[in-house]
Amino acid sequence: MAVKLSVTSKLDGIRSWSLNALDTCPGSVSYKGERVDACKGCYATTGNYRFNSVRSTREHNRQDWQRPAWVQDMVQALDNDRYFRWFDSGDMYSVALARKILAVMRATPHTQHWLPTRMHKFAKFKPVLDAMRALPNVALRLSSDSVLGAFTPGLHGSTIIPTREQALTSVKVCEAYDHGGKCSGCRACWDKSIPVIAYVAHGRTMQKIVRLKAV
Repeated sequence: MAVKLSVTSKLDGIRSWSLNALDTCPGSVSYKGERVDACKGCYATTGNYRFNSVRSTREHNRQDWQRPAWVQDMVQALDNDRYFRWFDSGDMYSVALARKILAVMRATPHTQHWLPTRMHKFAKFKPVLDAMRALPNVALRLSSDSVLGAFTPGLHGSTIIPTREQALTSVKVCEAYDHGGKCSGCRACWDKSIPVIAYVAHGRTMQKIVRLKAV
């Protein structure tokens, strides 16, 4: 088996490693057993993400990371990558997977890694997340459950906001939707000097969720 990486058009050709959304996202469910607001309109359950070819790659990855040689193969695959994104869909649902990702990060200091996650909700992940956060080439962003701009102060993170005008001055608003939905050279999500990235809600489902929460 070989590692399978994805390329999303938004990221200017930057590659990523992902899993299918929701069923690998334990952090997407609240303690009440309900899907959190930010995940109710998950973009990774729509559009191209529904194609069998896309889903099959992510299903492959769910099995593939468990191979003993996976870390070595990932390091080799990232030999020429200056930037890399983990999880444009899915999350690192397993501590064993998180430890392997950490090993890849440590072995690729030439690569800037961006990893958004909700696994900070589970105490057993804290040691490996702290180790990732300490690496100079890793931007670990804790994903907020809010669609109204709330986030955890003092930690790198990301959140969803209803409109650009409603963003706090302390956050960096994603500019992709000013550029046809593409990063267009922006690398803010990888920048450890930027504490919080805010993404403007888009898509009919997410807009509906925002309207309901804003009432």
